[in-house]
Amino acid sequence: MKKLILTLAVASFVFTSCKENAAEKINQENVTKAAERDAQAIVFPTISFDKTEHDFGQIMNGTPVETVFSYTNSGNSPLVVTDIKSTCGCTVPQGWNREPLMPGASSQFSVKFNGKGANKVSKTITLTTNTEKGKEQVKISAFIVPDPNAPAKTPANKPVSVQ
Repeated sequence: MKKLILTLAVASFVFTSCKENAAEKINQENVTKAAERDAQAIVFPTISFDKTEHDFGQIMNGTPVETVFSYTNSGNSPLVVTDIKSTCGCTVPQGWNREPLMPGASSQFSVKFNGKGANKVSKTITLTTNTEKGKEQVKISAFIVPDPNAPAKTPANKPVSVQ
């Protein structure tokens, strides 16, 4: 009997508390204003590069090389580049503008590569920006040939013959 009374009490509470339709409480004017506000608030800058890849061609192992990447804010709001990093310490990006870049304005940064490695080498440089993607990338590559003047490497652990 107690269960029946409790069930009836809960059911009457549920049915009486849901008399109002939630959709009727929404003010359509507020929805329209919010949609307009959100459409205007999301205006990301756009970055355009003069090149997104640079090939140094064939270089001798250990020969340092450098290139410059130029970029333009082709969007409608200020562009900010907060950081530029490479995939390894052998490639060093430097000299970028940390101040907001106004629409239509251009800037640049340099990338130094120490030229060490063997065969085809590719490195990716990632810019952290306030664009819609948040990250932009450029790449460098080179084909590294051995230095003919470098001392010949002797294999490790090669048995020495004694005569």
